[in-house]
Amino acid sequence: MDASRRDRDDDGRARNARPRDGLGRPLPYGAPGVERQPEGIVRSPEETLAEAQRLLDAGKPFHAHEVFEDAWKSGPEEERELWRGLAQLAVGLTHAARGNGTGGARLLLRGADRIVGFGDPHGVDVSGLAAWARELAGRLDGPVDPVAEAPRLAL
Repeated sequence: MDASRRDRDDDGRARNARPRDGLGRPLPYGAPGVERQPEGIVRSPEETLAEAQRLLDAGKPFHAHEVFEDAWKSGPEEERELWRGLAQLAVGLTHAARGNGTGGARLLLRGADRIVGFGDPHGVDVSGLAAWARELAGRLDGPVDPVAEAPRLAL
């Protein structure tokens, strides 16, 4: 690819077309990568949770973050902070798996703080997720296994 040209999506927005690994890190052009999550998909809350859980269980928290981001951007206003907080938990796990303990802990705590006031909408285990995030944030001292550390989203 010509380095002077930026990758663009079908709508002309800048979008890096490089393949990515399971943790969302860009790989060189032409390298095999993990299929990216399509953006802008409107899913029901149940579909969002099922897809995000599937990705978390597969060790792909970056991709789960993108699913939550779609929900946060397309969902009802009164639930946007819930989905945003869940996205922060997933990207916090991403950073922790990449070995960025400081950034991972910060995002895990921010996500936990964002979701705590929601009760358990759509069967989301809000109190369990907040406890998981705080516990993981408190013990980060190197890369973690994203499969072993994947949280359970639902009650």
